[in-house]
Amino acid sequence: MFPLIGILIFLLIISVRQINQYEKGVKFTFGKFTSIMEPGWRLVLPIFQSYHKVDVRVKAVDVPDQNAITRDNVSVKVNAVIYYKVSDAPKAIIEVEDFRYAISQYAQTTMRNIVGEVTLDELLSSRDKIAERIREIVDKETDAWGLKVNNVELKDVSLPAEMERTIGKQAEAEREKRAVIINSEGELAASQNIAKAAKELSATPGALHLRTLQSINDMSSDQSNTVVYMVPIEVIKAFEGFAQAAKVIKK
Repeated sequence: MFPLIGILIFLLIISVRQINQYEKGVKFTFGKFTSIMEPGWRLVLPIFQSYHKVDVRVKAVDVPDQNAITRDNVSVKVNAVIYYKVSDAPKAIIEVEDFRYAISQYAQTTMRNIVGEVTLDELLSSRDKIAERIREIVDKETDAWGLKVNNVELKDVSLPAEMERTIGKQAEAEREKRAVIINSEGELAASQNIAKAAKELSATPGALHLRTLQSINDMSSDQSNTVVYMVPIEVIKAFEGFAQAAKVIKK
């Protein structure tokens, strides 16, 4: 009696399996899938049953550098990271041999194909959209494997040295273009203000003469240079009138 009880206790001990909170167990009986083992202590009968633990936490897969050619025939190197989790543990074990390796290889292929469909400018300026497109394609394909792709991030886009110099020249030319446009806009605004000021001066009697006298007064403070200033005849006549008036007053 006691040997039998001892054997049963021994079988019970070796049949206990622990499933952690972040795991799920896939149980097979005589080689056939029978149930999902939730976290806790579970019984797995030796010889007759077997099980596989599946980690259901979010995982990060580093996609290594991939050589690709963009639609405008530029050779680039692109790498990325994929965040995914197991949504269906039985499918992840039954439908694919090694889901970690499978999703990594499929992501590499998809990334090369997507990069080949866009131009270099689109790749550099719309990285978020391209990453989202890769995520949608990989998520759709791996859904049959019981995987859920949460996010894809393009980490780096490496260009040949010649292309980097070309892009630098392009950026410099673009900045010079903006500088010329801003300068011309400033000159246009200045000319409009000058024209407006000239119109105001011509409309007010004596205003132009006063402006001329002010300019002469400003230049007179610097005696190191000789300045030849063109004075309108009206101003000369005005000065002559002032001089004659001054003589009359003295007399």
